[in-house]
Amino acid sequence: MRHTPTRADFDHYMVPNYAPQQRIPVRGEGSRLWDQQGREYIDFAGGIAVNSLGHCHPVLVEALTRQANRLWHLSNVYTNEPAIELARCLVDRTFADKVYLCSSGGEANEAALKLARRWAHDHHGEHKHRIVSFSQSFHGRTFFTVSVGGQPKYAQGFGPVPGGIVHGEFNNLDSVRDLIDDDTCAVMVEPMQGEGGIIPATPEFLQGLRDLCDNFDALLIFDEVQTGVGRTGSLYAYQQYGVTPDILTSAKSLGGGFPVGAMLTTDHIAPAFAIGTHGSTYGGNPLASAVALAAIEFIDTPEVLEGVKRRHGVFREHLEEINRKHGVFREIRGMGLLIGAEMAPEYEGRAKDILPLAIEEGLMALIAGPNVLRMAPSLVIPEADIAEGMARLERAVARLAEGQ
Repeated sequence: MRHTPTRADFDHYMVPNYAPQQRIPVRGEGSRLWDQQGREYIDFAGGIAVNSLGHCHPVLVEALTRQANRLWHLSNVYTNEPAIELARCLVDRTFADKVYLCSSGGEANEAALKLARRWAHDHHGEHKHRIVSFSQSFHGRTFFTVSVGGQPKYAQGFGPVPGGIVHGEFNNLDSVRDLIDDDTCAVMVEPMQGEGGIIPATPEFLQGLRDLCDNFDALLIFDEVQTGVGRTGSLYAYQQYGVTPDILTSAKSLGGGFPVGAMLTTDHIAPAFAIGTHGSTYGGNPLASAVALAAIEFIDTPEVLEGVKRRHGVFREHLEEINRKHGVFREIRGMGLLIGAEMAPEYEGRAKDILPLAIEEGLMALIAGPNVLRMAPSLVIPEADIAEGMARLERAVARLAEGQ
């Protein structure tokens, strides 16, 4: 008889760097999930902004199945048709001229930072290596990316961090003016801070960064791992702001649940990654590329993108109604279907307490730090599922407010 894995098995067999919820989902369809006991949940978490089309979307299933019967992996000793088609699709729909494919957002950001330093080294010399990032930013879990990220807890205990990295204050252009200089090779920023609390950048801030980078011949890197591929209501958030970066990173929603990442840049910068300077064993593999191509072609349409903006309003209306009844939120913010509800002062740090209550009510949600409830559902979540999910959230919030 085959063993049925349990939550206790996780603690027994897995390295303890995660503390997942007690329920184990085993099946998903659209914006709903079912656990081992057959309980149903509405998914407002979206795999942390990954499941852009929900679970088992037929367009993605068909692309994966078709490619699975053709070719899985070659390595980058050879190229393959899906990778070339995905790169062409990204170039045709963005500012970019060139694409580097990898397997995750952390890898995409690692590549972006290495490319920026290599470009500056080749064009200006070794002195131009300084990187400006921002407090409370998040760029991945490689040692380089946690060092650039503005949350020191993720780098503590692992030894000396890479040098030449400084942090300004998000949405404070004066703080950047105090840090940027002729030795700066890049400024890295999220158009909307995700792990830092779902905080959108102001248009003036991003334009100011663009101007400062131009003045100091530094590269502007947009980390759109969480905001990209329709999440904010445009294919990429930079298109809503009207500020074009030199390098952009993408992952999460890019594969709709299949691991894939991409770094986009221009013909002016790309040659710094000459043969042998960087690589990825699985990057650009045919399976991931085929799924990502199908995801982009489905998402980058007026119907889906306008639907994201419309659903944002629906989410906000429901959250505001919940707050009128229970008064647990101080502010509701975000763009598109990346939404944060910051806790009111009397509930400071208690966003995490909502999650197990929500699970008990049949809803999956997220947090962005201890004080912000985060929602990143499917971009095509039916409005009936939003309404039912919000009814379940209200029951969870009511229990929190009542002290249960």
